Amino acid sequence: MKTFRVIACAALVLLWTGAALAQDLPDKVQKRYEALKSFQADFDQELTNAATREVEKRTGVMGFQNPGLVRWETLTPEKQLLVVGKESVWDYIESEGQAIHYRSDQAFTSKTMIRFLSGQANLKEDFKVVMQGQDLELNKVKLIPKEPEPGLVLAYLWVDDEGTVKRVFIVDFYGNGNLVALKNFQQGYKHPADAFTFTPPKGVTILDNTKQ
Repeated sequence: MKTFRVIACAALVLLWTGAALAQDLPDKVQKRYEALKSFQADFDQELTNAATREVEKRTGVMGFQNPGLVRWETLTPEKQLLVVGKESVWDYIESEGQAIHYRSDQAFTSKTMIRFLSGQANLKEDFKVVMQGQDLELNKVKLIPKEPEPGLVLAYLWVDDEGTVKRVFIVDFYGNGNLVALKNFQQGYKHPADAFTFTPPKGVTILDNTKQ
C-alpha cells in the first residue's frame, strides 16, 4: 500500500536527520536521533512502479514530533493527508471523499517501522551500513536491513557534510522505488496543537478498520 511505503520513508528520514558522518556513525546517529524533538520540511517524492516503470511525482509537507507523531500532507498532484497520532492513524483522500481509520498497531505491522517511529530504532542492530562515497555532491549511504521486510529491503541516503538528510530512496520487496527529497528543513519546529489529530469533514465516507 502506498500509504505505508510513505510511512517507511518518513521513518528513515526521522532517523537520519541531523546525523554526523564519521567512523563511529551509528553511535552519532543514535545520539542525534534521540535528541530530535520536532521538525518540518517540504518534500518532493517519486514513486516508481517496478512492473510498468511508471513514475508518480508528488509534492507536499512533512511534520514530525517526538515520540512518533507524523503528519504527511501531499499537495500535488492531489491532496492526501496521513496523520499518525498517539493511538490511531488517519489516511484522508480528499478527491475520493474518503477517510480510512486504523489503530497504530494495525498500520505498523513492521517491527523496524514501529521502532523508528517510536524513537527506539538502533542503527547497529537493524542495518548493515555501507558508505558509498560522493554522489550529487552529497555523502551517499547504503542501508541493508538485517531482517528485510516487504516494505523495506534496501535504502539509500544522501547526506550533506553537516549531517542533514537531503534525499532518501527506499526499495520494497517488489522492486518498487520511493524517492523523497527534503527542502526547507526546520528543526525544532513548533507544530500547532492539533497538527497530529484529524477530524473527518462532514459528508466524508469513513472506513473504520480499528476493530479488525
